[in-house]
Amino acid sequence: MTQFTGFSQAGLNFLQEVRKQNSREWFAENREVYDDELIKPFRSLVEQLTSGMLIIDEWFETKPAIGKTISRINRDTRFSHDKSLYRSRLWLTFKRPSKDWKESPVYFFEIAPDMYRYGLGYYCAPKQTMDIFRSEINQDPNKFLDVIRCVKKPFELVGEKYKRPLIKDQPEQIANWYNRKNFAIMATSTQIEDIFKADLAKKLLKGFKQLTPLYNYLMRIEIIKTIPTL
Repeated sequence: MTQFTGFSQAGLNFLQEVRKQNSREWFAENREVYDDELIKPFRSLVEQLTSGMLIIDEWFETKPAIGKTISRINRDTRFSHDKSLYRSRLWLTFKRPSKDWKESPVYFFEIAPDMYRYGLGYYCAPKQTMDIFRSEINQDPNKFLDVIRCVKKPFELVGEKYKRPLIKDQPEQIANWYNRKNFAIMATSTQIEDIFKADLAKKLLKGFKQLTPLYNYLMRIEIIKTIPTL
């Protein structure tokens, strides 16, 4: 295992330039910077986090490879309004292997030229997931309130809300979750110098462990989804 020593300004400069120089020619000329200053540290970071993350869930995908735990920089432009070839941000994920990881609970860490963020949530939670989520809250609201005690600093709840409450007169703490179309628990920072430090892995793992009660709650929903309905 290669020890993670932090990301570099050269890596961030590369992501900044991607926004301006979004061409195959430029990328090919600067491929070495991408490999050395971004992919190598991402791989080292995944490796350093792996043992701690497997304590949270022994079924996590942990291979430090692009397309497994590390995002692709190439953008799929077929179904996107944004036709730029390359993303100006990169991320890692810890998730169970699935047909579509975007619909499952995912731990993540993402960097961009001027910020970073990390947390737990869904890229795009399907309606079935959110329906079961709300049903579980209704069955035992006190249990849910106990679970979400882990969502405290540095994290906050984010995600699109319905314009109108689905149920009137709910306690505000529950309604804030209940009326989401999708959600994630995220810590965001513009203190970009944090990612240059070797102790970034320790910081991320501490945050990820903090959210374990919520992860376990969401994985229970994933299990319920697999139970056939009569």
